[in-house]
Amino acid sequence: MDVRKIANLAHLEITDDEVALYTPQMADIVKYVEQLNELDTDSVEPMLGGLTVEGASTDTMRMDEPRGSFTPEEALGEAPSGVAGHFQVPKVL
Repeated sequence: MDVRKIANLAHLEITDDEVALYTPQMADIVKYVEQLNELDTDSVEPMLGGLTVEGASTDTMRMDEPRGSFTPEEALGEAPSGVAGHFQVPKVL
């Protein structure tokens, strides 16, 4: 487990002590999640949401049919700030 690489991808500074602390913790997390690979899911039908907490189907509000996209002007029309045809958002770095 390369904790330094993960920290770098997350733009985090990390000390040698933190690397020593987090390396075994990350390895344990990955090992735990990898247990899912051991489950036999051959008889489980794939699905994407659509159920309530109680397991009942949800009501469909409209048919899922293709329709036209917004023009760039329409998409940016309600945006607080647009620059050169793109959405302008605050920096997060």
